[in-house]
Amino acid sequence: MSEGRSCPLAYRYSAESLCEDPRTVSEDVLYIIGGLYGNPWALDEIEQMALAEERQGHRVKLVFNGDFNWFNASDRLFRTINNRVLDHTVSLGNVDFELANPSAGAGCGCAYPDFVDQGVVERSNLIMERLQGIAGEHPDIQRRLSLLPRYRCLIFGGLKVLVVHGDLESLAGWGLAHEAFVEGNDGKLSQWFLASGADVIASTHTCLPVLWSGLVGEQNRVVVNNGSAGMGNLQSDPRGLITRIGLSSPVIEPVAGIERHGLHVSLLPVSYALEAWLPEFDRLWPVGSPAAVSYRNRILKGTSLSADDVIFPSLI
Repeated sequence: MSEGRSCPLAYRYSAESLCEDPRTVSEDVLYIIGGLYGNPWALDEIEQMALAEERQGHRVKLVFNGDFNWFNASDRLFRTINNRVLDHTVSLGNVDFELANPSAGAGCGCAYPDFVDQGVVERSNLIMERLQGIAGEHPDIQRRLSLLPRYRCLIFGGLKVLVVHGDLESLAGWGLAHEAFVEGNDGKLSQWFLASGADVIASTHTCLPVLWSGLVGEQNRVVVNNGSAGMGNLQSDPRGLITRIGLSSPVIEPVAGIERHGLHVSLLPVSYALEAWLPEFDRLWPVGSPAAVSYRNRILKGTSLSADDVIFPSLI
């Protein structure tokens, strides 16, 4: 496998092991934040969203499930993003793993499948190479990243919420990607839910949002993938998305949401200050740079998906 398409052995785990040591959450709301991508204005907005919840009497726990680094290609912004994020509950994404523990031949560690254009893969490898150079100047942050887990299992509302970056076999797995749900992955989902014992699985890695619910055995289960917190996810919409899991309904209008077993699972828009972030992005990644070619249009205009396209009801 070429760099950027390979999956290092250190990324691998088994679904059976993921909820062996669950931790109970005392808060009323989980914000699961994947793919911040080094955007500080998105983080500002997420913190303001949490404050709005708290004004309504909700206690909010911020959980970052990886790739909070990516566009933050300066010493100042690298330190700012990591110091702010690492104050919360955090697990690794492939980006953060490769900044702390570079894997020979992994490139960006994205494990891109065949349907992703090779140009995207090569540009991601170049982004990672630049970011690794910056990370190497901050060994204290690298050490903190190296101590993070690859996943977390939380007991919330009496249910098991499994927080991964990729899927239930690999840190960079694509089994919970939007494309996998379009093709139909019910058999694999059933195996993963039964093996792990999870009630809700929250993922991010593959950058397009998903909200799925279905019966596995006799229980209704949920998968939610927030796409990206730090850039647009829907058509003509530059807002990021985060996953909200709460014991009550959200205080802002979700893009999509369901209620199962007393839990409200929602995809919340992150209406960050694009007018502030875009000039900073352009300074760090000018026209023709790998990140500008791969991501600038998405940052401005989102993707081709509508809100209806992210919802996948199913019966297994």
